[in-house]
Amino acid sequence: MKKKQTLKYILCDTLAALLSWTALFAFRKLVLDPVPSQLLFDDANYYLGLVVIPAGWLALYTILGTYRNVLRKARLKELLDTLLASLLGSVVIFFILLLDDSVVSYRQHYLAFLFLLLVHFTLTYLLRLIITSQTVRRVHTRQIGFPTLLIGSGSKALHTYLDIENQETYSGNLFIGYVQIENSKSETEKSDGTDNKSQQSSLNPQLTNVMPLLGTTDDLHRLIDEHHIEEVIIALEDNQKHLINSILQHLNATADLIIKITPDARDLIVGSVKQESIFHSPFIVINNRLMSEWQYSLKRISDVIIALLAMVLLSPVYLVTAIIVRCTSPGPVFYAQERIGLHGRPFRMHKFRSMYVDAEQAGPALSKDDDPRITPFGRFMRKVRLDEIPQFYNVLRGTMSIVGPRPERQYYIDQIVKRAPEYLLLQRIKPGITSWGQVKYGYASSVDEMIERLRYDLLYLDNMSITTDLKIMVYTAKIILQGRGK
Repeated sequence: MKKKQTLKYILCDTLAALLSWTALFAFRKLVLDPVPSQLLFDDANYYLGLVVIPAGWLALYTILGTYRNVLRKARLKELLDTLLASLLGSVVIFFILLLDDSVVSYRQHYLAFLFLLLVHFTLTYLLRLIITSQTVRRVHTRQIGFPTLLIGSGSKALHTYLDIENQETYSGNLFIGYVQIENSKSETEKSDGTDNKSQQSSLNPQLTNVMPLLGTTDDLHRLIDEHHIEEVIIALEDNQKHLINSILQHLNATADLIIKITPDARDLIVGSVKQESIFHSPFIVINNRLMSEWQYSLKRISDVIIALLAMVLLSPVYLVTAIIVRCTSPGPVFYAQERIGLHGRPFRMHKFRSMYVDAEQAGPALSKDDDPRITPFGRFMRKVRLDEIPQFYNVLRGTMSIVGPRPERQYYIDQIVKRAPEYLLLQRIKPGITSWGQVKYGYASSVDEMIERLRYDLLYLDNMSITTDLKIMVYTAKIILQGRGK
């Protein structure tokens, strides 16, 4: 359904772009041209524009995130987003195509720009409004629903479910089932004296009458994947509030979910509650997107451009390095190892081999200073980060980014999470070739050092932006040139 809806928006946006370009061309020929042309469309530029202009508009919309969450659009927000996109696109068209027109006065420039902005915005928004209104109506009449998982099994969970189901305007939450809080010994010891019996008493049997019990919070990852969950609502009892942080850490690392938490009186007072509609229930909404959509798009575009340039410009370095690796120690030139990436998905990370073959016969082990497993040339490669440059291939494939937390093996992640469960938050974004932690700390030679480096990578999550990425890349280049790699 999402693909079909996206296609509708793309077709309508293309039609609006074609019509607005045609209208602008006619306006310039009939109104602005000192000698009106009898043949309106005898200009080759018009036909070139029929291809280039719609493609440009679609590229702009994609960068701005227009085609993301197409089933959850709000008409007022879409009005503002369309106006902003129309303004940006019209400015680009004006400076590229219209500014060099031969005109009698600058007034004609202004008229052409305003005409394009008005016509394009009006046509685009009207067509989008029709699609969005139809979708909203289908949501309100329960023809469209978003698979939702309820976390909680007590009276608060039941009240939340009834409140959502009985609200005046249906919000689209299609409840697949609920999960109860795992009553393990370690959790009950953290709950300030609350024992298993008291937690079990918080289970509300009426919930099972309205939706199935799917498992416990330990099953969250599996349930989200199996049922294609799009939204999670956390409704915990007062004696379970201490578990919210650990639940959020797992959810944030699982997928691109919409996460909502039922508020209490304090949340209402401090203004943590986000109200999406006058008729909908109030929730604290956890934003899983760390940057705006245009920054995500720009980050990916810059990743691809930098990776392509690096692979082309560094091709002699690739060749020389490969020859030296082959000549200085027996074995393959490249080394591929499974690492854990975005949302906990495994991928194969590529490097120039810097260790002797079968260096980990005894099992996984982190490299240390004067590690005998590292070849002499491998030691040099690590110092100037030369062994990392094959990872530009991972960037092109989309499994890595230029800047992001360094990916680790599942073997070490399991050890880290036992002591620092917040590590799972790093799986909200793609791992990178370089990172804040890599710049500040370098390679980690133990789990303790990995945990120490973790705080810098968590800082990156809180400060993630294109500007931060540029700073990290500059400092990485400085470290490489100075040979200070650890």
